[in-house]
Amino acid sequence: MNKDIATPVRTRAILEKYGFSFKKSLGQNFLIDTNILKKIVSFANLDENSGAIEIGPGIGALTEQLARTSKKVVAFEIDQRLLPILQDTLSPYENVKIIHKDVLESDVKVVMDEEFTGMNDVMVVANLPYYVTTPIIMKLLEDHLPIRGIVCMLQKEVADRISAKPGTKDYGSLSIAIQYYTEAETVMIVPKTVFVPQPNVDSAVIRLTKRERPAVSVKDEAFFFQVTRSSFAQRRKTILNNLTSQLPDGKQKKEEILAALDASGVEPSRRGETLSLEEFSRLADELYPHFH
Repeated sequence: MNKDIATPVRTRAILEKYGFSFKKSLGQNFLIDTNILKKIVSFANLDENSGAIEIGPGIGALTEQLARTSKKVVAFEIDQRLLPILQDTLSPYENVKIIHKDVLESDVKVVMDEEFTGMNDVMVVANLPYYVTTPIIMKLLEDHLPIRGIVCMLQKEVADRISAKPGTKDYGSLSIAIQYYTEAETVMIVPKTVFVPQPNVDSAVIRLTKRERPAVSVKDEAFFFQVTRSSFAQRRKTILNNLTSQLPDGKQKKEEILAALDASGVEPSRRGETLSLEEFSRLADELYPHFH
């Protein structure tokens, strides 16, 4: 049995061997607790026929656990300095492919077609770099990839926003965008003490299970998201104020906005955070003809 990468001693030895220094700009925090990694992998429910996509493998701590529980792991790593380390630490595993690319600039669907032939169960499992968590998750969902879902570790406050319910302070356009595509749940809280270097905040693991079809049906997805973002532009403002100030020509179209609010049964004095996904979808569909 290979010695786990994710122990404090082994991690330190690997970093010293390669003289590796952390880059703050890349949000590098490596996990040094094998039990937590095993738990993260267990939330993804992988088996020997599953594929796993990882983003930011670091020195391979999570990659190794994924390699042991899935058929194949494809990991995107942006930091060239980690490539020789990964080649070394993951040498026992023949089912790992490292792609030296920024996932945000990659055509992940093409990669999936090439790397996961014949596999119809693919999960994204990652300890995401904190500074690009949201763009990465949104890209994976907006690209409509044939994945079952995403299990990822991110800052606890972002996890709170992702799984927030209407009427809470964390609920916002991010909650709506992600819950539109997936069922979101926070499955685990991770203390900052299990990372090197230690981040300033606690982390959480979220599991996003892709819905067969989006939570609500809308006439135009992009416009629906534009309406939800506009509704939260200034949280203390009413939905009417936000929509008139944020939508194109909103001030001139105040009457149309009022009519749309009325038609969708939303009081103009409500705040964005009180509206459910269903209410937002009705509102966006009522507004759509006036803005296109």
